[in-house]
Amino acid sequence: MKRIYLLFCITLLMASCKKDNYDGPTAGLSGRFIDAQTGELVQQDIIRGTQIELLEHGYDPVEPQYLIVKTDGTYENSLLFSNTYTVQPKRGNFVEVAPQEVSINGKTTLDFTVTPYIRIKNGSITRSGDKVTATFSLEQTVINNVRKIGLYAHADSRVGEPMRMVAAEQQINAVPDPAHIYTLEIDLPSQSSLLKPGNDYYFRVGALIDIGEAKLNYIAPVKITI
Repeated sequence: MKRIYLLFCITLLMASCKKDNYDGPTAGLSGRFIDAQTGELVQQDIIRGTQIELLEHGYDPVEPQYLIVKTDGTYENSLLFSNTYTVQPKRGNFVEVAPQEVSINGKTTLDFTVTPYIRIKNGSITRSGDKVTATFSLEQTVINNVRKIGLYAHADSRVGEPMRMVAAEQQINAVPDPAHIYTLEIDLPSQSSLLKPGNDYYFRVGALIDIGEAKLNYIAPVKITI
């Protein structure tokens, strides 16, 4: 009896160790968020930024998957199952994009051509003496007010409003004049405990539209040695 029981336990153990018959994810989806007017990539936040919602067909209920968009406006996920998905960017910094059905099979590319809520024009970030100064103008594409603007600093190149060591922000709460030049400054001596002399830091300008869950629009970060 003991021998029979032992054989039964070994059989169960071997069965539990067998590999299942399902292949792992072999497909992927990648692409860019492109400004419909300028053709430039639409800069993003890495934290609390735009996400892409994927709903895989053939399941009920279906659990949404979310892809994170990189700060430069590109994205990539190489661990998806080949299938048809409903794909839609969510809570972005651009006019809402309609959902679309996409067949993801192998390495699939899907670019989104979007209209950003705000374009930051003629942006410049420079150091002069003890100050880092940003100058720029704003071009918005919707009628809502611009809520605020900011100059953000961090040791990481993914700097932004939710990922900053130092910030200089200004509340706007109005529709800006596109001819107006805004100026934001960070005084380096007053921030020396955070921005340490001799080190490199990244500075980035952002602007936020006053719409629900909208995220900031940005220009690319600039590296400056303090």
